[in-house]
Amino acid sequence: MPATAVRLETDRLVLRPLEMQDFEAFAAFHADPEAMRHLGGVQPREVAWRTFMLMAGAWHLQGISMFSLIEKSTGRWVGRVGPWMPEGWPGPEVGWGVVTGRQRRGYATEAATAAIDWAFEHLAWPEVIHSIAPGNLASQAVAAKLGSRNRGAGRLPPPIEDVAVDIWGQTREEWRRR
Repeated sequence: MPATAVRLETDRLVLRPLEMQDFEAFAAFHADPEAMRHLGGVQPREVAWRTFMLMAGAWHLQGISMFSLIEKSTGRWVGRVGPWMPEGWPGPEVGWGVVTGRQRRGYATEAATAAIDWAFEHLAWPEVIHSIAPGNLASQAVAAKLGSRNRGAGRLPPPIEDVAVDIWGQTREEWRRR
């Protein structure tokens, strides 16, 4: 299935692959210290550009990557969420990040639920994980709402192997039983 054919909808959100029109909001998100506090830190625009292109390219080469998270009521880009599995990653991940002005509205949980459903149905993943910084209480709460549990400390691949993360997750069977 071509990346452009993938589109998920929830009550309040549209999840779709990145488009060039998303870059300005994506770059602003990556420049926001609060939004990026647990996501590797602020990225200068040039690094955000490379991250954006990496995620867009993953859609075309792997058929998976973070979705752009679009708020239906405004058409505004409000974050990224979705399946993520770079080389050396600790497992098949569904991750999320929501812009500071739209946090605490349930968007991460709503979008991650749709992305996990899609990953289990279309990618046939046997499990899903979430790599979460130990101090990221908001994402821990989202993971718990999704039914995931903390499996303990994990390790990301170079060059971020020294970043502390806990691996939260669940199997496809656990997801279906929730």
